Amino acid sequence: MPRFRPPHRRPPGAAPWLLLLLGLLLPGCGQLPWQPQSGGRGSDGSGGSAGPAPTVPPPAEQAPPLLSLADHADLRRSEARIARCARQIGAGNPLIKPADSSNFGDRLVRDAWGRELPHRPQLIVLHETVTSLESSLAHFRRHHPDDNDQSSYHRLVDRDGTVIQLVPDGKRAYGAGQSAFGDFAMQSRPGRSPSINNVALHLSLVSPADGDGDGEAHSGYTDAQYRALAAQVLLWQATYGIPLSRLTTHAAVDRSRTRTDPRSFNWNHFIDAHTKAATACGWTELTREF
Repeated sequence: MPRFRPPHRRPPGAAPWLLLLLGLLLPGCGQLPWQPQSGGRGSDGSGGSAGPAPTVPPPAEQAPPLLSLADHADLRRSEARIARCARQIGAGNPLIKPADSSNFGDRLVRDAWGRELPHRPQLIVLHETVTSLESSLAHFRRHHPDDNDQSSYHRLVDRDGTVIQLVPDGKRAYGAGQSAFGDFAMQSRPGRSPSINNVALHLSLVSPADGDGDGEAHSGYTDAQYRALAAQVLLWQATYGIPLSRLTTHAAVDRSRTRTDPRSFNWNHFIDAHTKAATACGWTELTREF
């Protein structure tokens, strides 16, 4: 994913013909190591996934305020404890069905002004597909050169509770382009919409058959979906130290005023499933809001 990087300087005393020869021997079809690679932008306006951004000076525009969220390192658990918890609550490995590389990118480490950005997952955002599983997977796996068509989630939860990974946690999914969590959002460069994608984990529930379209409500989600969702949220909390208060919805973070998902979500059903999973793992502290 493109990001601002300082120019690479040529080693002192090196002959130009020698550097050119070395460049031709390196991977990349003769591209020298310090030459920028081309790449598109992501749908959240913060850069595509094809390589580092061209080396340009920092923008003349004044940098926007750089906000952050408080860290909760005390909530993180070891890999061994997380694996044991996953076995206790029956959370197996997700099915891997990768989204096309045009639909996600790297978590940005620095903005165009050279400042370090928060890039570790700190929020969990819930969505719904509005279409069938097959249609949703086809969309995410299709190449989208147009920024406006690019979108993705980290996980999908099918009607039978099957969890599907589209984007690895370490990458930035394009789930909420124009968005903010309360007052928190990040703008990576001038002219880009502020977004929370750089610190968000996006999870979408497959909608029921009567949820296709823009209706205000539908018949809701299955018990299997709530159990799988609760397990995934709990494991993400323990992995990254995310308090339950940072579980939110697309409708809540959207600033375009066009998103209402996940419609018909039953918070009581989710809390019941989440509490059972947390109790089974001995992690009741992850059920509290901070």
